[in-house]
Amino acid sequence: MNSKANESLNLELLAAPPQAASGPTPQAIVQAMPHYALIARAIGVLCDAAASSGTQATPSQPPSLSDLAQALGLSPSHLQRVFQAWAGVSPKRFAQFLSKERALAELRSGATVLEASHAAGLSSSGRLHDLLITWEAMTPGEARQGGAGLRLQWGWAATPVGWGLCALSPRGVCHLSLSDTPNPAHEQEMRSLWPQAQWVHEESAVAQVLEQAFANKPRAHLLLRGSPFQLKVWEALIRTEPGRVLSYSELARRCGQPTAARAVGTAMASNTVAVLVPCHRVIRESAEIGQYRWGPVRKQALQVWEARQRLVGD
Repeated sequence: MNSKANESLNLELLAAPPQAASGPTPQAIVQAMPHYALIARAIGVLCDAAASSGTQATPSQPPSLSDLAQALGLSPSHLQRVFQAWAGVSPKRFAQFLSKERALAELRSGATVLEASHAAGLSSSGRLHDLLITWEAMTPGEARQGGAGLRLQWGWAATPVGWGLCALSPRGVCHLSLSDTPNPAHEQEMRSLWPQAQWVHEESAVAQVLEQAFANKPRAHLLLRGSPFQLKVWEALIRTEPGRVLSYSELARRCGQPTAARAVGTAMASNTVAVLVPCHRVIRESAEIGQYRWGPVRKQALQVWEARQRLVGD
């Protein structure tokens, strides 16, 4: 397929309306966003409780619905409604998902499943996801030009975890950052990465892309810029299964460099496409949440958001 055909195909993908059953509607995403501030506060209370429990000889149970509601200054019934509206699960189920014990068990089971699938000659369980999130790399020459000749559409749109700032090229999504509010500093950082590009403010196109990014089955084509090693790490991340977590060392193994966990962490820190290059799925071997460019609380919220279908079914 020639370059013009490729460009046409990618533009069609970006503009295509989501399938009716693929995920939340734009209205649902907008309605979910106001709840995120409360969800973030709840994560903070639950994490503080878990940290306190970890210093005790016998770990305590997560806060009850009443205790959590009191800490947040809400009625238990209102808190229950907010959690159900945002993630489709109760605060208790939410707290169980955030527990270190659950994360450690998932790290162990994830590695076992991967080893078994490789032994059987099978592709990863995220194979369908591989087909829905596709990507291509800029050439070194293109990267040195700083976006010269590129027409980038950009804008802010509501997401379930705050506001998303997105840049779209004719060849795919090339930037996505997350913030509590539209932030000019984020815009300046984005523009500095593509200083020679032509910028066109187009929030309707951005809203469509972010709707697809947060669907139950995310769909997007990405234009990535990085070193060969960074691209290898980002590709391995794209191939991970939504709603699951893995460790830095496990990601290094998936990249074919099992001793490069530290370098993997550095490559993740360089990622400027949130959610679609899913750095939020990687946690420490100890099950600690670890660092995240857009905040550790948002990292945990993204993990719950991706796992919500599985949590409801458990």
